Amino acid sequence: MQNSMPITHTVRPATVRDAKAIARVHAAVIQVLSRERQAPDKHSGPSLEERQAYWREAIEYSEPQVKVVIESDAMVGFVGFDRSRDKGTPSTTGEIWALCVLPGHWRQGIGSALLEAAQEGLKEEGCTRVTVWVAQRDLRALQFFEHAGFKRETIAPPVPTAAAERADEIRLWRELV
Repeated sequence: MQNSMPITHTVRPATVRDAKAIARVHAAVIQVLSRERQAPDKHSGPSLEERQAYWREAIEYSEPQVKVVIESDAMVGFVGFDRSRDKGTPSTTGEIWALCVLPGHWRQGIGSALLEAAQEGLKEEGCTRVTVWVAQRDLRALQFFEHAGFKRETIAPPVPTAAAERADEIRLWRELV
């Protein structure tokens, strides 16, 4: 007989020790998205070690703030959030910098729990609005954020110069209530 206990997970602030697992989740999600698009990235992107170093530094300096989801003693997802990096946005605008869940854990409420944790963290920082950049071809992410109340920008925002790769992305937003 199968165990019918519900799967439980815990959302908590990331620690430096989580950087390696965060890097692995990040790389796994990007790999799946590249396969689904049937167009591997033109470049391989950052190595696992480079991703780990990025997330370690982010956690150390809280830029962005990072929360993780633990399920059965394993990290299965994370969210990075902070003030918006987009030029010209008010200081009350937050941004979801990254939200990734291991593909085997999609559609189990983990992404929603991470999004809720990020929004609560942004509200604590005085933010009244949150934005997120999503690849136009990532229909799963677009549906996830739109289901969570995000709306697409009606006027194309300027593409940040530091992120020229965002040319195929759109910005979504929602009020924090």
